[in-house]
Amino acid sequence: METHRWWRDAVIYQVYVRSFLDSTGDGIGDLAGVRAGLPYLKKLGVDGIWLSPFYPSPQYDHGYDVADYRDVDPVFGDLAEFERLGAAARRLGIKVLLDIVPNHCSSAHPRFREALASAPGSAARARFHFADGRGPDGAEPPNNWHAMFGGPAWTRVTEADGRPGQWYLHMFTPEQPDWNWRNPEVAADFDHVLRFWLDRGVDGFRIDVAAGLFKHPDLPDSPDPEADARTRDSANPLAWNQPEVHDVWRHWRAVCEEYTARDGRERLLVGEVSVPTAREHAKYVRPDELHQAFFFDLLSAPWNADTFRKVVTEAMQDIAGTGSTVTWVLNNHDQVRTVTRYGEPATEGSGLGAARARAAALLMLALPGAAYVYQGEELGLPEVVDLPDDVLTDPIFRRTGSRARIRDGCRVPLPWSGQASPFGFTPGAESAKPWLPQPDWFAEHATDRALADTRSSWHLYRDGLQLRAALPQLGEGALRWLETPPGVLAFVRGDDGDDFVCAVNFGTAPTPAPVPGTPLLASGPCPAGVLPGSTAAWWIHDGTTHA
Repeated sequence: METHRWWRDAVIYQVYVRSFLDSTGDGIGDLAGVRAGLPYLKKLGVDGIWLSPFYPSPQYDHGYDVADYRDVDPVFGDLAEFERLGAAARRLGIKVLLDIVPNHCSSAHPRFREALASAPGSAARARFHFADGRGPDGAEPPNNWHAMFGGPAWTRVTEADGRPGQWYLHMFTPEQPDWNWRNPEVAADFDHVLRFWLDRGVDGFRIDVAAGLFKHPDLPDSPDPEADARTRDSANPLAWNQPEVHDVWRHWRAVCEEYTARDGRERLLVGEVSVPTAREHAKYVRPDELHQAFFFDLLSAPWNADTFRKVVTEAMQDIAGTGSTVTWVLNNHDQVRTVTRYGEPATEGSGLGAARARAAALLMLALPGAAYVYQGEELGLPEVVDLPDDVLTDPIFRRTGSRARIRDGCRVPLPWSGQASPFGFTPGAESAKPWLPQPDWFAEHATDRALADTRSSWHLYRDGLQLRAALPQLGEGALRWLETPPGVLAFVRGDDGDDFVCAVNFGTAPTPAPVPGTPLLASGPCPAGVLPGSTAAWWIHDGTTHA
């Protein structure tokens, strides 16, 4: 029986399965590779793992086009291997979260194939968004919406008699048709999916596109049809964040609570929620809905002290006020890595981006709530920005021809050991090459080198996680901002006894430290009494903080 609600201050490691560790030699990571890597993750000190989709899929969008929600794609293993992975994780005390994709499926899903073979107006088509086109011959899409990954959000089908027919909605790619959640059969199908995996011992789910699912019932034209594609975000208010979605999360929460009531184990629902404001975000984590939702404002914030303070303050006010805890994230499989994102072209090669990324990591781990770490973040991996066009696999590139905001660069397989590709990612001399090429400079970030170097980002993360687990001031709770010079943030955690203080210098010049003494942990060299530029530090102090 669990007495602590583990998810409230957990640190979860995101495993992008195809890029984590390959056990078979085909150049693609798999579930057995994840199982082999569990001791590494235990040593790092994370509380759990979130696995990217490993379900049967044509892999058009690397598993986010699901053809069967209740099985394992052979490229990643099988259900027996999943059971072995789950058992190994439980032995190590590591929670396992699955990535579930309820907004859309694959065009190869049996339900969608049935819909294509069925007539307009059929029950099979009612599970999706099929509609007649506009104009005399129906040759124009039903509305003007554009897909997030580029191009129209509608594709016309050829009917059984060979004539052009209805259109179907896909907010990402034509290979990812959107489910119609106004049809109760869809909700019932996903109820079975949840229970299938909960019965196999999973500890919860990361929910893809959790603000999606429902579209405006009339499917009207959008005043800004290209907003989703332009922002690469859920910007169309007619397609996202419809009020009915909250009923789904209330039901899913009830299902999780049902399992918790049986054995006392808390199951977690954490949503990928992209909405305009922290206040809107807070609606998703009300006590009877999702346990948590990723707070992306920190991830999207530029390297600026005032912006970071505003983001943290709003999150604490609006989200923590619901009774949930904030779920912080700096990196994931859809975003440019912080080392590159925080760098500046004029200082390329100076290490400024890496220093800022290390400082941001200590800031995140000191904040109240939960934190998610994306694989390779702990190695200080930069983005791979120069992949050749002919190896790119992101459907954004295939649909638009543009490299802007493509996601392959943060998905390159991890370097584990050695001086040359495959860097221990895939075994044996006869193995296939990694599915995305690894640059030579990955040798500098290989896991074996990181573990051997106590100054590495890996040791910073490991030390931060150990202190976070040991210090009662960290995890849940509140924070209090300290008065600081411009460009510096500092806050206090803890109500009684010794204070925990975290400070970050967003500038490049050193400033006086907010408290005296040598830091408990710092993201870079940090003499007593000084906080160097692009550096974060932690102190335990007696409560008499200095302005």
